[in-house]
Amino acid sequence: MNTKNIIEIEDQFGAKNYNPLNVVLKKGEGIWVWDVEGRKYMDCLSAYSAVNQGHCHPKIRQALIDQSSKLTLTSRAFRNDQLALFYQELCELTQSHKVLPMNSGAEAVETAIKSVRKWGYEAKRIPEDKAEIIVCDNNFHGRTLAIIGFSSDPNARNNFGPFAPGFKSIPFGDVDALENAITKNTAAFMVEPIQGEAGVIIPPDGYLKKVREICTQNNVILILDEIQTGLGRTGKLLAEEHEGIQSDLTLIGKALSGGFYPVSAVLSNDAVLGVLKPGQHGSTFGGNPLACAVARKALQVLIEEDMIQNSATMGEYFLSELKKIQSPLIKELRGKGLLVALELKKDSKVSARQMCEMLLKEGLLCKETHKTTIRFAPPLVIKKEEIDLALQKIKIVLGEK
Repeated sequence: MNTKNIIEIEDQFGAKNYNPLNVVLKKGEGIWVWDVEGRKYMDCLSAYSAVNQGHCHPKIRQALIDQSSKLTLTSRAFRNDQLALFYQELCELTQSHKVLPMNSGAEAVETAIKSVRKWGYEAKRIPEDKAEIIVCDNNFHGRTLAIIGFSSDPNARNNFGPFAPGFKSIPFGDVDALENAITKNTAAFMVEPIQGEAGVIIPPDGYLKKVREICTQNNVILILDEIQTGLGRTGKLLAEEHEGIQSDLTLIGKALSGGFYPVSAVLSNDAVLGVLKPGQHGSTFGGNPLACAVARKALQVLIEEDMIQNSATMGEYFLSELKKIQSPLIKELRGKGLLVALELKKDSKVSARQMCEMLLKEGLLCKETHKTTIRFAPPLVIKKEEIDLALQKIKIVLGEK
């Protein structure tokens, strides 16, 4: 079947909760993907950073094949030989004390919410059902009912209520707002080190360091949602490393499996996850041997193939070259590592969506966020000559003078 046929079938039978670009992909390798007609594209989204290691990385694929022929699922009613190794290797890599494995990023966020509330009642002695969690305006932590309840995006919230109470939202990057929002009932502050879906919004220098100090002083759990920024995307294993801090809970997912399998994890100090007792939280698939084997190899290749340093080096080069482009359409360029945003002026005659459609025709796959921002997040294996090729295509679409 061709592109037109497949799109017609999808539109007929599928729910309309996505608005994808009209390209039908069939094959991927490294930074490249091919459509059903055999046309080749450079992937500059990486499945929202789920394929940081590149499409179909051969070593991760082999780990999937090998484990799938041995044992795929036991549930957590029994132990398996991959889980303990996954725990140990992940804790040693991230300097964490405890790990709770789940499947999706949203599940990791829900796990964190449950855990810090329980910690708040049992360790901080917050009165029953009074625990508060502070979040940030324009956050994106997932699509579950609890999470959209504290979203500031009307499209995410409208007509899905009623919502769970217990959340308070403040401006992102504002330490004074955080200090003013904390009460005796505050259990946690949950924040993205860089707001990805909001348009790669980077907080002021020193923000996370000051946030860490405020949370420590007030006995508030700091939760960093690194599901999109973690595992090399910003040029460090975790984005928190740019300011030399450690959160109390760190949420990772997406690239934790290199795009082969849904895997997420909550990384914790002993105190928070220590409040969970048998039967109080879990998942049939969370921590299954197939997921653990895939995640172990995905982390291994990330380190051994020096993808994190490549992200830092290539990201700096990409952003510096983008800033040289002379186009009246550009309002701002921002980024860290290989998480880069190009924001168009609001009075531009072309929207970010239209720009992405134009880039598609040039063989570059990107995705708009909101109406004016294009996000570039290629796999961390990208090379300088491939970035140069991407820059050529971007210049064509921007109509560089």
